[in-house]
Amino acid sequence: MDLEVVDARNPTAATGEDAIVELRRYRLHREARDRLIDLFDRAFVEPQEEVGMRVIGQFRDLDDPDSFVWLRGFADMATRAEALAAFYGGPVWAAHRDQANGTMINSDNVLLLRPAQPGDGFPPAVHPRAAIGQEVGAPGLIVATICSLAPQKEDAFASFFKDKVRPQLEKAGARIFASFVTERSPNTFPRLPVREGETVFVWFSGFADLAAYDHHLAALAASEAWVRTVDPEFEQWIWRPREISRLVPTARSSLRA
Repeated sequence: MDLEVVDARNPTAATGEDAIVELRRYRLHREARDRLIDLFDRAFVEPQEEVGMRVIGQFRDLDDPDSFVWLRGFADMATRAEALAAFYGGPVWAAHRDQANGTMINSDNVLLLRPAQPGDGFPPAVHPRAAIGQEVGAPGLIVATICSLAPQKEDAFASFFKDKVRPQLEKAGARIFASFVTERSPNTFPRLPVREGETVFVWFSGFADLAAYDHHLAALAASEAWVRTVDPEFEQWIWRPREISRLVPTARSSLRA
């Protein structure tokens, strides 16, 4: 009998998903977002992947015109350190860093995450990435929901989400792409700070468009199970209101609804 060998350092290896994901949200100067997106999509996607990371998706925040949001993944924390050192110490970043940094007020709003359970991360390829300048169809809407939890409660909340929350969300029309909890390993690349000392649960859902998302919210509001049971229990887990970001993929984002 053939036995499957799973790397203990990366329990998600068998699923092909990234064991480590960064959720990065940049505060930008006014009217600088399109300039950064153009530079990012043109110059920063393939060079990052060539040194060992995966650019999962990049987005415009519908509710914040001065915010750029993106996701990248790594096989493990050691690979993260090596890949980031290679990229930020390499010629592509050296050539474009002044232009990129010139669009930003800050870039430190970063959550370091791991899949909530094996199989809960983003699949190896969500959609083929468009070529530079290629015309693409409607990208849909990605909704990121961040829940702040009490310390050490993320695994218990992940079970609650899987058993009670996710079925109600999907019944109301959401497509759940992935869910994550805080990765507690020390930051292996201190040159890029991350938010530390927090416990979060994050999930990403997809909708065809804003109308479909509004229909989803209306369906939840009309659901007796959601209103009377699941949502009140949900509120008992979190210590501040959920952060909800409505994100529109850029032309070259691999993650699209």
